[in-house]
This record gives sequence, structure tokens and C-alpha cells, in this order.
Amino acid sequence: MDDAQPPLAAGTNQSGMRARNERLVLTLIRRHGPLAKSEITRRTGLSAQSVSVIMRALEAEGLLTRGTPQRGRVGQPSVPMALAPGGALFYGLRIGRRAVEMVLIDFLGTCLARRIEQHEAPDIDRVLRFAQTAVAEMSAARPLAERARIAGLGIALPDRIWDWPEAAGDARAALQGWAVRDIAAELGAALPFPVMAQNDANAACSADLTFGATGGARDFLHVHMGFYIGGGIVLDGRLFAGARGLAGALGSLPVRDVSGRMRQLIDLASLSGLETALNAGGYDGGALWAPPDGWDLPAPIMETWLNRAAPAIAQAVQAAVAVLDVPLVVLDGWMPATLRRALTERVRAALAVPDPDGLRRGLMLPELREGTIGPQARALGAASGPLRARFMTD
Repeated sequence: MDDAQPPLAAGTNQSGMRARNERLVLTLIRRHGPLAKSEITRRTGLSAQSVSVIMRALEAEGLLTRGTPQRGRVGQPSVPMALAPGGALFYGLRIGRRAVEMVLIDFLGTCLARRIEQHEAPDIDRVLRFAQTAVAEMSAARPLAERARIAGLGIALPDRIWDWPEAAGDARAALQGWAVRDIAAELGAALPFPVMAQNDANAACSADLTFGATGGARDFLHVHMGFYIGGGIVLDGRLFAGARGLAGALGSLPVRDVSGRMRQLIDLASLSGLETALNAGGYDGGALWAPPDGWDLPAPIMETWLNRAAPAIAQAVQAAVAVLDVPLVVLDGWMPATLRRALTERVRAALAVPDPDGLRRGLMLPELREGTIGPQARALGAASGPLRARFMTD
């Protein structure tokens, strides 16, 4: 953050706000990298004494670590303080329509362990067993000192996961438990740390906000490619979830297909459509739900899907930017880096084509950037939920 921008937030020197000020300091260091006490004092408006007390406490709790003293100025050398990777650990559970995934991350967002299991449809009892087994096995594999620092589990799952029109037979029956049960409450009762849940597309956006390379952008739209396409919104450095937690639900936006017919974005630019095309071509569409670094997909089918998806995403981006006026759009998702790059380039090209109906008149097109989190965005975003709740402030 440069001097021309407002500070992240103003701190307070009142003793009753120590916890908030600690989160403020941790948030500054997470966003800007290692900082000396003098820089934190300048950015927060807290007194030097208050900052010293906070930094000593955070270091004593194992959340901060000292860097190499920086010399070259008059007086004592400044010592940058950085986040300690082992300061706290978090679980992230991603519940998808074709797979369930669990990750364990450290305080920096580095993935320490991962489990993934594919399914035809997510049965809630099976997901619960998977989650509890994964937590038990991953925890047992960590040193005792690290286990004591596990601070929470976050869950990312689609809104109304039981309402899946394409599901039939046993798959539809397996989904019904989600309508009447609360998986966060059930896991929370079984585990010794807090559990929280959020929409999976918002979770992917949260991963980019917390761990991604967005260059300090405070306003952006995050487009996430999963079984269904979704999105998330960041405004003024905060994840904007909306009144019902569904802000950024791009899939329902009306767009034109290549023939000019109005469709929903979800029908044209989701991986479910690619799965259908693969199955129709005699290939195994289920291969999409294995880790993307192992994908080996036929070029003609990929080309057809890209030609259909990219213009549709570009139209949705135009509509969203017209309302939100954000300068940046980040495109990421459950796909290998090569496909993400190709999709980003084609969406960028589609945005540059003049609109025959004049819909872009007076509209400043945003920068379109390829995401940096990748296939683990929803799982990492799930884990970022308890991290942000306990150790960050907006």
C-alpha cells in the first residue's frame, strides 16, 4: 500500500481492543509481507508502545517470526516480522458434485496434506465419514506440537446442493439428506475445533483474496470454473457475500450462445458441459474429476468447448462489470494451468471484440487476469474461512 492510499484500517489504543488490533497487525503482514514495528505503527495509527506490546505477544504465541535485521539507517536496525508458517493450521473440506476433498494448510496457506475421493453424487453420511477419517489420519501424521495448533475447519459446498436437476435415481436419492441436515453442525459436534461453512464459489474467491497474487487489488470479480461456473466479489478489500451468501452467482446470468440464442451462462461455460461432451464422444467424462494435472483430453472436444465457453464468459463479465465497476477480473478453477491460460486468452479476446448492440458504450473494460490458486481454490478457500475469522480483520 503506498502513501497515497488510505491505511488498511485504523487501530485503537484502548486496552479492550487488543484482540482486534492483533488481527489488524496479522492482516497487514499477510497482505504486504514482513513489516517492521515502525511501519506497522505508521500504517495503523497505533502508538509505538502498543505495537511493541502486540508484536511481542504475537511472537510469544508463535504467530510471528523475526526476520533478518535491516541495517543502513541511523539508530538501531529495524527487524521485519513475518507470519510463522506453523503458527496455526486449518482444515478445508471441499464438497463437490463429483468429488470430496480435504486439505490441511499452514498459516501461510501451504498445503501440508490432501485427500480426495470421487463419487457419482455426494451422500452426506459418506462425506461425514470421509471428513472424520481424513482429519484423524492427517492429524495423526503431524507432530504433537502442530496438532495443538489446529484452529478450525472450513467447508465449501454448493448452495442447495440437493437441488441438482441432472441427478437421477440413486444419485438423486443420495442428495436428499443435504436438505434437512447441517454438516457443519454435525462435524462441529464431532471435532475439537470450530467448524464453519460457506458457498463454494465464495470460498474460491476467499482463497484468492487471502493467498492469491492479486497485486493488492481491493476490488475485483473472481470467476471460478467448476462443475458449474460461479463467482465471488471483493469490494474494498472485503469478500462481499450478499444477504444470502450468494453474491457473484454468475451462472444464472443470461448470455447469447454462438447462434445468438439466449441461454444461461451455466449451460455454456461449466465443466459439466465438457463432461457431457466427452461422454457423448465415447470418452470417460469422469476423468475430469481426478486432479487436473493428469488430464489428457481430446483436442477437438476441448476446442469446441472453449469456443462456446469463452464468448459466454466475456458477456457475463461485461454485465457484472457494468454493475460493479471493478477494475479487475480473475479467472481460475478446476483445470490444468494450460487450459486456464487458453480460456483466459480467449475470454480476453472476446472482450476486445466490438459489441454490435453497443452494450459497451461508455464502459471501461477491466483487466482480465489468470488466477494463481488453481484446482485447490475451493478447498484452500474453505480453510481460509476459520483463518480469516480468527486471525484477520477487514
